[in-house]
Amino acid sequence: MDGVEHASTEVVSWVPTLLEQISQSFEVAEPQDILSWASTTFGDKMTLGTAFGVSGMVLIDMAMKVCKEVDVFYIDTGLFFPETYELIERAEKRYGVRFRRLTPELSVEGQAQAHGARLWEKDSNKCCSMRKVVPLSQAVRGHTAWVTGLRRDQSPTRRHTPVVQWNKKHQLVKIAPLANWTEKDVWTYALKHDVPYNPLHNQGFPSIGCKPCTRAVRPGEDLRAGRWSGSDKTECGLHL
Repeated sequence: MDGVEHASTEVVSWVPTLLEQISQSFEVAEPQDILSWASTTFGDKMTLGTAFGVSGMVLIDMAMKVCKEVDVFYIDTGLFFPETYELIERAEKRYGVRFRRLTPELSVEGQAQAHGARLWEKDSNKCCSMRKVVPLSQAVRGHTAWVTGLRRDQSPTRRHTPVVQWNKKHQLVKIAPLANWTEKDVWTYALKHDVPYNPLHNQGFPSIGCKPCTRAVRPGEDLRAGRWSGSDKTECGLHL
């Protein structure tokens, strides 16, 4: 038994190193090739998470062409913009699928009763944890690979995003096929392939999250400057 446990530990210890090598080999690969590798490698144990920004929509479009049966999930915080809910309906009709919807344990009203109204203004970290981070654990449970729309040009905190990495928290492989793409690359693909996208992108919202915590960006600001504006918060916690 001790020998089996020791061998298992050795295998696990090699996983991050192996994935780092794979990630480096994908530095010049096209996102579609990365998705094809992921689909072939992980099969139905792969899941794609999205918040329906333009990167996420491009990723969905690519994934559907590689593997029509790909599992796509989203975490409905109950605080999306109306335009986001409308986009979800349009996208499901476009691709002929139903995306897997996860929700927080508490409704927005239930959260207000338990923790006070407009918690996002008083403790945005706690709000994000309950409405996004905790449901994520349920979303990826039972999967061995999690595909995300992270890009290095989105913010300083994402500048060193690997294409492939081991996610210790959830004990799975995390894949960012668009890591090397720019905002221009994403929009070029979206417009060329008529990918449905949120109309708020045309109104100064390059990054769209929950309505109470998202504003349009000003000229010269980075792509995620409109998220949690007025605070030093830059991430909701899903990718930390």
